[in-house]
Order: sequence, then structure tokens, then C-alpha cells
Amino acid sequence: MIRIIIDATNAIFGRLCSFVAKKAIEGHEIIIVNSEHTVITGNKSDIIEKYLKLRRMGGGSSIKGPKYSNVPYMMLKRGIRGMLPDFRRGQGKIAFSRIKCFNGIPEEYKNEKMVKSGKTKPNKFIELKELSERI
Repeated sequence: MIRIIIDATNAIFGRLCSFVAKKAIEGHEIIIVNSEHTVITGNKSDIIEKYLKLRRMGGGSSIKGPKYSNVPYMMLKRGIRGMLPDFRRGQGKIAFSRIKCFNGIPEEYKNEKMVKSGKTKPNKFIELKELSERI
């Protein structure tokens, strides 16, 4: 099993999620650092409105319903989870257990070699950190 450490600074959310899901299914252990600097492309107000709607739908005082976190690394992990086949059992559950996301860089990974996933920021974007503060 190969361990891949990814620096998510300036990485596009959907592309990063699909890449990580594919590698986890192949059997690699994936560690993502700097999750809060992942960007979602598009109009800021539209993205914020979409996530507020999702949080209202299942969050709050209701017991049932989908629960959307507003912590950046959990938002990223939820995006990856959506790209895995049935994350509750079988291959998807095993693959999901191989994925770890962190805000910032933990001490044990500071001196490790990392894959840089983001290149340049697009024109219209919002970082997960800013999105979580606005929700």
C-alpha cells in the first residue's frame, strides 16, 4: 500500500475529490493536508447559497436528514465520500477508511514529501475556509 500525501492548497474541490476517490479504491492510503485552502470554482454568492440550503435541509435541531459539516476538512471528506461507490459497505467503506484530511499540516507530516495538487487559482472561486466562516 502506497501512502500519498497531498497538499490541497489551490486545488479545485471536485477534481481533488475524484482523484482521491480513485486512488483510494486502487488501494492507496491518502492523506490530505491544508484542506481549508481547497477552492470551489464559481460565483461566491451561488456557492454560499447552495451550502446554506444544504445545511438547512438536514442540519439544525432535526434528528434525521443529511448532516453537512461546516468544518473545511469535513466538507472535503464529504465530497470525496460522494464519489466513492457505496461508502457504507464493501469496497467503498474500505476505501473511505484509507482517507484522512487535515486543516493545516500536522507535525508528523511536516517533513514528508507532498504532492502539490493546485496550480493557479481560477478567476471566480471561494476557499473552503471562507465558505465555512460564512455558513
